[in-house]
Amino acid sequence: MTIDLTHWQPRPAPDQRELPGRFVHLAPLDSAHHGDDLWAALQGPDPALWDYLPYGPFNVRAEFDTWLAGNASSRDPLFYAVLDNASGKALGLFSYLRITPQDGCIEIGHVAFGAPMQRTPGATEAVYLLARHAFDDLGYRRLEWKCDAANARSMRAAERFGFTAEGLFRQHMVRKGRNRDTAWFAIIDGDWPAVREAFQRWLAADNFNANGQQKQRLEDTRK
Repeated sequence: MTIDLTHWQPRPAPDQRELPGRFVHLAPLDSAHHGDDLWAALQGPDPALWDYLPYGPFNVRAEFDTWLAGNASSRDPLFYAVLDNASGKALGLFSYLRITPQDGCIEIGHVAFGAPMQRTPGATEAVYLLARHAFDDLGYRRLEWKCDAANARSMRAAERFGFTAEGLFRQHMVRKGRNRDTAWFAIIDGDWPAVREAFQRWLAADNFNANGQQKQRLEDTRK
């Protein structure tokens, strides 16, 4: 299939605006403002949280603060804190990275959601907010998700969110003394309207009962 890009123009790089949602909102990472919350959230009872990230775990607060400050000052990756609307606390962080305005390509990565945020509507909404910003506000053509092929949890999440598996880069990296085969996933602009509609239907108030439990799975909203 030939795609006509005669009138294509490079897209703007993401700025550091806040992105509001119903369950959570995203704010530019501020190590001083968010540090205490994130230290508490990311030290939680999830032993696998750091297994497939190139850094961590952090057993010393000073090392964690140095890492967080470096993330806050970076522009690629561009980090956001994920703040719970009910409590106001930062429960996780993630980023855009490999930001390529000339090609309209951008990636979501460096995902570190504390145990209190995992498997919650807010975790799903956080990914939706970054995806919506990339496609609807910035006009990007392609949103990527990459992970260690051994990271079954991240691969399941990518598929649940509506990313399409595109293949495996064998022996792509060495991380923490281990080989990493990298699994690639993406949503492109042609996919986005259906993916966006599924996110919106799943996040709607009428998809949750009085106890906050989902009535329909996100995957099923795309069927």
